[in-house]
Amino acid sequence: MRILVTGGAGFIGSHLVDRLIKEKHKVIIIDNLSSGKKENLNKKARFYKIDICSSKIFEIFKKEKPDIIYHLAAQIDVRKSVENPIKSAEINILGSLNIIESFAKLYHYKNYNKITKIVFASTGGAIYGDVKIIPTPESYPEFPLSPYGIEKLTVEKYLNYYFQVFKIPYIALRLANVYGPRQNSKGEAGVIAIFCDKMLRGDQPIINGNGKQTRDFVYVDDVVNAFILAIKKNKIGVYNIGTGKETTINTIFLKLKQLTGSNCKKIHGPRKPGEQRRSCLDYSKAKKELGWIPKVSLDEGLKITVEWFKENLE
Repeated sequence: MRILVTGGAGFIGSHLVDRLIKEKHKVIIIDNLSSGKKENLNKKARFYKIDICSSKIFEIFKKEKPDIIYHLAAQIDVRKSVENPIKSAEINILGSLNIIESFAKLYHYKNYNKITKIVFASTGGAIYGDVKIIPTPESYPEFPLSPYGIEKLTVEKYLNYYFQVFKIPYIALRLANVYGPRQNSKGEAGVIAIFCDKMLRGDQPIINGNGKQTRDFVYVDDVVNAFILAIKKNKIGVYNIGTGKETTINTIFLKLKQLTGSNCKKIHGPRKPGEQRRSCLDYSKAKKELGWIPKVSLDEGLKITVEWFKENLE
């Protein structure tokens, strides 16, 4: 198939592109390289350096005629969305709408008779808000505590609109806290990447708040498997992609300190606004309908991740 991946130079997107090319698909990447890296680009993919908000996006769609869209490009920093919700919404809502609308126009332009689909990287970590049910199922009411979570939920609603009105199939994968090789350690997203980088450099990581806040950490290869299954299964809707296991930030700190051999101290900073106290996803729907389960344990994934950071310190 011809598959277009937005954010294909990024952390998750580049792993997904590698897998798609391994499976012999024709892959087109759209990425403005604001957070993605050139070295992540697979040379067998066709690459367009362009912003998802650009008016030229539809021209690329017309030229490349993709059958499947994987939409991963986004402003992924929860704190930046709190600091500048307008800019974050421009990227995550209007940029996403530009991608969806371009595909919708192409869909009718090509007069498709075959199956097409949009697969969207949503968030399970920020979409539910502070919850009373752990692990949290997809049926739980969504009350995000950050503009980022609101933006992702809004795009899910747009995808449902395009499905109901224009019959364009979609799956939104509500991802837990994804980690692994290639994750950007310089931004604010990805506590494992940030801690790895600082510990290996001999710098001092800061734990936000008391460190007792929990997250559901899922390894990137498991997440890529979910994206692949999303186009192989004839399903529509939203799916949690996580491990169903809570881990505190304090635990992550101690595990990484041991793996890196760091002698850093356990220092706490202020709690960040818009951050949830607990986050953990029930993935039983993905298991039942997509045949997806997480396979990489936290200890195994952390070990692989630390080794990658050791080899790739800049």
